[in-house]
Amino acid sequence: MTARLKRKDLVGLLYVLPWLVGFLVFKLYPFVMSFVYSFCDYSMLKPPKFVGLYNFIYMFTKDELFPKALLNTIKYVIITVPLKISFALFVAIILNMKLKGINLFRTVYYLPSIFGGSVAISILWRFLFMKEGIVNKFLSLFGIEGINWLGDPRIAMFSVSLLAVWQFGSSMVLFLARLKEIPSELYEAALVDGASKLKMFTKITLPMISPIMFFNLVMQTINAFQEFTGPYIITGGGPVNSTYLLSMLIYDNAFKYFRMGYAAALSWVQFVIILIFTAFIFRSSTYWTYYEYDEGRF
Repeated sequence: MTARLKRKDLVGLLYVLPWLVGFLVFKLYPFVMSFVYSFCDYSMLKPPKFVGLYNFIYMFTKDELFPKALLNTIKYVIITVPLKISFALFVAIILNMKLKGINLFRTVYYLPSIFGGSVAISILWRFLFMKEGIVNKFLSLFGIEGINWLGDPRIAMFSVSLLAVWQFGSSMVLFLARLKEIPSELYEAALVDGASKLKMFTKITLPMISPIMFFNLVMQTINAFQEFTGPYIITGGGPVNSTYLLSMLIYDNAFKYFRMGYAAALSWVQFVIILIFTAFIFRSSTYWTYYEYDEGRF
């Protein structure tokens, strides 16, 4: 029996070995070493030199791009996350209706999430919102003059954020799955009591989908803080650094200026900021998230 268990353990270990090696080599080791390098002057061209807290002191006192990039990143999160979740919920409610050919529409609406984050789509997005792009040509049909979507610092961030909002498929699928689990008896009872559609949405639908809302809010916030491809390809951080995000600052320092130590320090500050925002969401969820096994506080 013992020999058989050992063989089973060995087989199980072999199955998880690829994941285990990948986790240790590509996740845990870089995570630990980035923390070590954040206290070093390291350029990959010479051995790392310990400099203590210099990278962090320089970041908060001398780097003029850091506060700008941090503010832009927070602005990007504030614009992107609420719009993406709201639009995903709106589409999920529509796709939850009994309509002809609804399965085809569900597939079509999920497609942007499959290839929406690629470089090719980012380039296409850039051409769409150029001064002579399709968006302005469409608006010209209604007498609206060409808008400088990507060249005006006041609206460039919004234009870039729309790409992330367009990739709402994953959040929409989760909302749709949860909407289908809501008992129809709840709506029938509310309808008998004379409740309006708005009342049923705020008192039944929102509380019942609040756990999925909480999950989507956490995941989309984390993803938005780490966004890189879209803004980098579409605007490159311009105009006048109005779309220059923290992830782009990390990339430039690491792979343009070969300041790996400073880039590691920036990464850890980004990590701490994400932790703070995530902890705030977790803390606030006790006041608006409803679970069926308790009374909730919605």
